[in-house]
Amino acid sequence: MDTQTALQAIQEQPLAPVYLVLGTESFLIDKIKAAFFSRLQLQKDDLDFVFFDMEEDLVNVPVAEAEALPLFSAEDKRLIFVENCYFLTAEKKTNAPEHDFEDLLNYLEHPSDTAIMVFFAPYEKLDERKKITKVLKKASVLIDTQPLGEKDAEVYIKRSVEASGLKMDRKTLALFVQLTDLDLTKAMNELQKLRIYAGDQGKITEKDLLALIPKSLDHNLFDLTDHLLQGRTEQALRLYQDLLLQGEETIKLNAVLISQLRLYLQTQILMKLGYQQSNIAKTLGVHPYRVKLAMQRVRKFSPHRLQHLYDRLIENDYLVKTGQMDKELLFELTVLEAAGQF
Repeated sequence: MDTQTALQAIQEQPLAPVYLVLGTESFLIDKIKAAFFSRLQLQKDDLDFVFFDMEEDLVNVPVAEAEALPLFSAEDKRLIFVENCYFLTAEKKTNAPEHDFEDLLNYLEHPSDTAIMVFFAPYEKLDERKKITKVLKKASVLIDTQPLGEKDAEVYIKRSVEASGLKMDRKTLALFVQLTDLDLTKAMNELQKLRIYAGDQGKITEKDLLALIPKSLDHNLFDLTDHLLQGRTEQALRLYQDLLLQGEETIKLNAVLISQLRLYLQTQILMKLGYQQSNIAKTLGVHPYRVKLAMQRVRKFSPHRLQHLYDRLIENDYLVKTGQMDKELLFELTVLEAAGQF
């Protein structure tokens, strides 16, 4: 079931003995954890709550805990979190303990009626070939905490902004979505910061967002790419120097810009072939939101312009790695050349 359905079920319906929380969205995972604590009226330091990390603890230990009787729980239940269940995936952990699943497999056939055991698998997918995976999925209530799709995440973030009491116009709200990359965890954390900043007035402007939400490297490189493509020499050089002061390496910046230009070129070609955003994302194996931003930008530039800058950056990479030119001087020359080519 999806997270919203699960949250309602945890609060209102009889609890199942075993749950499996699958997905990588930490904000949704935290909401699920909070729902269990609320329903059972427990705190993290209560005796009727225990948690185990499967990268450090043996899997038979939480099974033994589940068979122990509760002490003070309001619903006469113990709450057991079993985290980082990497053994459900194909991943190999060199320093993790060797797990014997016999006790767990037996427990899953007849789980205790005085324990709520919640397995957390913060992964995109499980190894369905493994016996433990098959048995656990069959014996548990599965809760999906994978990142929301673009539209669902955008709706969730916008509703959260409205529910917070903050006032943003449409442009400001769109900028907030962009600056938080449709990442619920990041968006909710930044929302708390904005609430404190706005105070009783509650109004947030675009200027406020740009001052309060730090731009990620990806955002800065989107801006740097735009500056180069539009021949904005001063802005490009200033941003480049800022990134160097933040500890970024010229070779790394050049490589990421190459990747960015490649995405632009591929997106532009596929758009001309009639591909839509979802088709482009699937074809290129890129997050749909990155494709959306690329589609918005490439409409402004000719294929020749994109190709020229892409080729120049490829040449830069070769000249620097073969020791023929100083990396920073070469990059600055590229910025100046880009202005002349505009």
